[in-house]
Amino acid sequence: MVLIRSLAYFVVFYVNTALFLVLGSWLLVAPRRWAMAGLRLHGLASLWWLRLICGTRWEVRGRERIPAGACLVASKHQSAWDTFALIPVFRDPAMVMKAELGLIPLYGWFSHKFQHIFVRRDKGPGALKALIRDARDRAAQGREIVIFPEGTRRPPGAAPDYKPGFLALYEGLGLPCVPLALNSGLFWPRRSLLRYPGTIVIEILDPIPPGLPRAEARALIQARIETACAALIAEARAKPNPPPLPEAAGGSVVAQN
Repeated sequence: MVLIRSLAYFVVFYVNTALFLVLGSWLLVAPRRWAMAGLRLHGLASLWWLRLICGTRWEVRGRERIPAGACLVASKHQSAWDTFALIPVFRDPAMVMKAELGLIPLYGWFSHKFQHIFVRRDKGPGALKALIRDARDRAAQGREIVIFPEGTRRPPGAAPDYKPGFLALYEGLGLPCVPLALNSGLFWPRRSLLRYPGTIVIEILDPIPPGLPRAEARALIQARIETACAALIAEARAKPNPPPLPEAAGGSVVAQN
């Protein structure tokens, strides 16, 4: 049954996305806030279909911890789910993403329209300078700058692999950093068509003030995210009929179940 529902959602998700891109193409020449409203609607529609077809719900904890103005959001990244489901959580997020994604027809054009932040990872120090410059521009608009510190999806419970880019933003922006934990990879595993029933939890953690020494900021941000993610995984695994735990999960998570 999980496989059948997952395949049905796979078809619906991509048809839904294609319709938003094609029928909403006029938003490419509309004000950016209109296009962002369309992006938010796409995220909510995708979540609604996921719940209807697969029985996968979502929950956000700690919304009150999001600062009123611009901030840096350092989010765990376990699943493709994160790329659209985080959009409705924030007022006006600017996502940090690979520059190659900006070249995809329609999807990439819209990503430029949304004024997301593109990173050329092959450009070395020049990429970090451009990243900080573009992030400062978006922050000046009062937007949340959302980055996945590990740069790519990691299985739930896998050993952390945080890259230096988020620290460059933390130092360069001088803004509060909001750590964000989740357990999406349990219910929408990477490199898999399967979508498991249950509740995906996004947990917004206490902001970290700007100006901390680099090593202290890195240790604090990583510890808060990883500790909260481990707790969310353990919580999901304690429910009746839990989703399977990926083989890459760390022993600390397994031990709690």
